[in-house]
Amino acid sequence: MRILVVEDDRKVAGFIQQGLQQESHAVDVAMDGENGIYHVQSFEYDLVILDLMLPKISGMEVLRRIRTHNPHTPVLILSAKSELQDRVSGLDSGADDYLSKPFAYAELSARVRALLRRASKEDVKFRIADLELDTVTRSVKRAGQRIELKPKEYALLEYLLRNANCAVTRTMIIEHVWDIHFDTLSNVVDVHINSLRNKIDKGFDPPLIRTLRGVGYILTDEPS
Repeated sequence: MRILVVEDDRKVAGFIQQGLQQESHAVDVAMDGENGIYHVQSFEYDLVILDLMLPKISGMEVLRRIRTHNPHTPVLILSAKSELQDRVSGLDSGADDYLSKPFAYAELSARVRALLRRASKEDVKFRIADLELDTVTRSVKRAGQRIELKPKEYALLEYLLRNANCAVTRTMIIEHVWDIHFDTLSNVVDVHINSLRNKIDKGFDPPLIRTLRGVGYILTDEPS
């Protein structure tokens, strides 16, 4: 999943970014409200984590712009303003959740998972043929055999499973699995697809990841 963190405290932003990246998310960081608005209007995000006290443009104005531009994108407010009226105001203004600073990363992570599940309206488990992925335990199995994946491999597989039986282009994959620093001239998508194939298709039948020439890829168990 691709997540935007709008937070002017570099230490806090870096802490959140590192934690989410370790959980296989692609994470962009905006250090002020103006840059935050630029990001949400330029890219598609699965979740926004938003501080309220930001330079240049306030977090509440950023929230208003998000709701105008992307009304269904989940927004988690992260703020030192912890009074009841602050939380109520944030939620009434369109936020989906509110977490006060200081916070434990474990709680932030749990709230992120809950918002992503709610937004996707999907079960926490995905299955096609004998391949299974559990987003809660972050486990992957094929034919009952556990498969260890690197963070980007896991993120790529989850995206393919969420779009099972549908063609996805390299651009679509990049927008959801990699962050803003992705080198569009590299072949990293193809490299990760090949690596994933070696782990979930090699030695199993039928092969599930197929290349669609001139289009991209599709994860399917339907006969070719």
